[in-house]
This record gives sequence, structure tokens and C-alpha cells, in this order.
Amino acid sequence: MNYITPIELAMFEEVEPPQLERSNFSYSFLLLPKEQRYAINSLYYFCSYIDDIVDGKPNADQKILKQKHERLDLWVKVIEAIYQGKESSKLLSPLKLLVQRFAIPKQYFLTLIDGCRRDLIQKRYDTFEELKDYCYSVASVVGLITIEIFGHKYEETKNYAINLGYALQLTNIMRDVKFDKDRGYLYLPKEDLDRFGYSESDLQREKYNQNFYELMSFQADRAREYYHKARQLLRPDERAACLSAEVMDAIYYRLLEKIELKEFNVFEKKIRVATTHKLIITLKQWLSTKMFVSRLKKNK
Repeated sequence: MNYITPIELAMFEEVEPPQLERSNFSYSFLLLPKEQRYAINSLYYFCSYIDDIVDGKPNADQKILKQKHERLDLWVKVIEAIYQGKESSKLLSPLKLLVQRFAIPKQYFLTLIDGCRRDLIQKRYDTFEELKDYCYSVASVVGLITIEIFGHKYEETKNYAINLGYALQLTNIMRDVKFDKDRGYLYLPKEDLDRFGYSESDLQREKYNQNFYELMSFQADRAREYYHKARQLLRPDERAACLSAEVMDAIYYRLLEKIELKEFNVFEKKIRVATTHKLIITLKQWLSTKMFVSRLKKNK
């Protein structure tokens, strides 16, 4: 089994391939067996490719927006054709193998595309419940696909993936407040801005004050709740299968801690977890899980 790349996806669509950044997720892939690693790489590149289609400012002219919608429509048709056994392009063979080998529910892919499409039509969120629905579509559903690839035994592992998806996406939103603002997006719910007396005009001026600090502290507490909820839902005998997900958890939780250490001043340099730290986190998580699983086997 090979994995699909942005080049094959772009060749299929007959467009220029996008330049995709290396993600925090890629470090967690290192621990997977070859077949699963290739499947996860295919998933990662497909998700990144779809996300790249909608990238850019939301106030683009109608012609560009129409083209983006048409490209997403094409990929909806492709997914439908793959599940009907009608897609014959060799360029998409790794994607078809991913679907067939791991029996991924079709709705997961369609939900992901719909979630990305939402960025073309919605720039603001009034309530957290509204934002949470968006987070499910672009993050939690990716987690649901990954646990099918990892292999899982219990239904509650799906809830683990959903809650971890919320935690990761909320952490991303906090880190990218300035980046998203510059693109014309605001993912912090309006009800939260109102609650802490921080206006959108304050954000546009990158006003860093006590109100902003308290607003972001509230977001951090919410994200931490989802990390905690996810960890509570992962059964001990699922930890080995979900090791890569636990690495993602650890890296993004470290990112959340770094945002807090910077006192939520996300208007300056983009806050990142250094590559060496990601590798150390990956190794530590691997050792921790191996030791835990070993103890679990001894106690049986």
C-alpha cells in the first residue's frame, strides 16, 4: 500500500500542487506500522489538500469563490464514486485502498468537506455550540477516521476521538488568533467576547489587555476540559492502538502550555513547539505507553 500525495491529487484535478507545511501530526505517524503509516499519510495529505482549496481571504471575489465551491463539489463526487466502486483513476488508488482496507464510513469524508466549505461562507461564530459543530466537522471527524486506521475495540473510543478533536482544534484557534484575524476570520465565539468585554475592533487593533487575557484564559480552560474528557474515555487496553493519538494529545497540550506561558500574547511571534521538543515528546509517549502496556499484560 502506497500513500497519496498533494501532487497526485493536483494532477487528478489538473491544478498546481499546493505547498503544504509540515504538521504537528506528522510526528505521531513515525510510530505506526508501515501500512497504517501510509494510510494516515494519505488521510493527512487529503485533508490538507481540501483545506488548501478553501484557504485565503473569505472576501475573495465571486469568481474565485465559485471556483472553490466547484472544486469541493468535484471531491464530493469523487468520494461518492469511490464508495460506489466507479472511480477508476490510478492517481487516486491509495485513497481508494484507504477506504477499502479500513472500511472508513463515507459520511466522515463528506462531513470533512462540508466543514472546510463552511470557511467559504462563514467568518464568525456567535456561540460556542456553533463553533463546536465546526470543530467536529474539521477536526473530530478526522480523529474518527484515524481510529478506524489504528483499529479500536470499543464504541467509547469514538467519543475519545471526538473530544480530542475538539481539544486540538480549540488549541489551534487560540494559537492562530492573529493569523486568522489577518485572513478575515474570527473563531472566538461572540458570546465569549461579549462576556469578557473584548470587542472585535479591539482584536483588529491587536489590543492586548486584561480583558483579552481573561478571554483567552477561558478558552484555555475549555480546551483543557476536552483534553481531560478525552483521556478519561480512552480505555487502558486501547492505549497501544491509539499511541499516535496520544502523541498528538501530548504535543498540542504542550502547545497550550506554551500559549499560557506567553500569557496569551498571540499577537507577537507565532507560538510553536520546537522540533526537538516534539521528538522528545514522541519518544516519552512511546516509552510511557510501552511500559504501561507491559504492566497491563503482567497484571492479567
